[in-house]
Amino acid sequence: MTGLPGIFWVVPVAGVVTIIFAIFLIRNILKRPTGTPRMKEIGDIIFQGAWAFLKRQYGTIAMYAIVVAVIIGVLVGVLTSPAEAASVGVSKLGIGWRTAIAFLVGAFCSGLAGFIGMYIAVKSNVRCAAAAQRSLSEAVNVALRGGAVSGFLITALSLIGVTVIFFAYGGYDKPGIAPHLIVGFGFGASFVALFAQLGGGI
Repeated sequence: MTGLPGIFWVVPVAGVVTIIFAIFLIRNILKRPTGTPRMKEIGDIIFQGAWAFLKRQYGTIAMYAIVVAVIIGVLVGVLTSPAEAASVGVSKLGIGWRTAIAFLVGAFCSGLAGFIGMYIAVKSNVRCAAAAQRSLSEAVNVALRGGAVSGFLITALSLIGVTVIFFAYGGYDKPGIAPHLIVGFGFGASFVALFAQLGGGI
């Protein structure tokens, strides 16, 4: 084993710390008052519509992600030259399916971050309105924390996802090889983010 430099561990540690901080924000938001009964009623109606939309949107994205992952895996396996495969010590088929798996993991991490982020954003709406009845600064505080959850989770899950794939693909033994095999992770994360934006969820 060649081992990894100490600075490498900054990545997974930062990811875990960021998730803990995101959980703190989520707990802080959800424990805030939802205002009057009428405000809560309207907020619940909005949440039901948003929840149905999110389930439909991410369900559709998941189906397309699987299809695209298979296509990417096949193309990478076919188009990779024998010399390139030999340079990373993996067969052409091995590079193909590893890229497809990395794509799906990236898509999952991005989708999970977006789903939770939008869930909390919708939940924070009525709490922001209730906070505005007390003070502007408190309303701004709730709004910023509600929107920050998505950003922190995207960063944290990306860091942790890449770290997991790195080790799963033998990065500890051959740190120079793993980056070539996890390139699909970024494509998967970008794929979901792009479709979520086009669909209006983000």
